[in-house]
Amino acid sequence: MAIKKTAPDIGKLDRIVAEARRNQEEREKGYREQALKLFPWICGRCAREFELKNLRELTVHHKNHNHDDNPQDGSNWELLCLYCHDEEHRRYLTAGTYGGSNTDKPKDTGGGHKAFADLAALLNKTRT
Repeated sequence: MAIKKTAPDIGKLDRIVAEARRNQEEREKGYREQALKLFPWICGRCAREFELKNLRELTVHHKNHNHDDNPQDGSNWELLCLYCHDEEHRRYLTAGTYGGSNTDKPKDTGGGHKAFADLAALLNKTRT
C-alpha cells in the first residue's frame, strides 16, 4: 500500500505564523506599558536615563527568561537599554552552552563609575 504525500498548505502555515506574531506583539505591548508605568525610565544595568523621544530604546527584560511570566507587580521585569538587554541574553546563552549558572547576576558595570574621579591627581603628577 503506497502512502500518498500531500504538499503542505503554505498559506495556512503563513497564517499560523502571522497569528502567533500578532499574539506575541499584543502580550509584549501589555507588559511593556505596565513596566513603563511601574519603573523609572532608567536602564537597570548601565543607569542610562530615557525620555519620551528615545524611550523605544528601553526594553523590558524578563528576569527568569520566561516571556509568559508577567506578574502584575512587575517582579519578573526589569527595564534595560537595548545594549544591556542584548548583553544579558548573550550571557544567558553562553552560560547555557558552556556551563555555569544562567541566573548569575552581572558585576556592577555602570552607574557608579566616575571617569574623571582622579583627574586632579593625574594633572598634579604631570606638573611636578
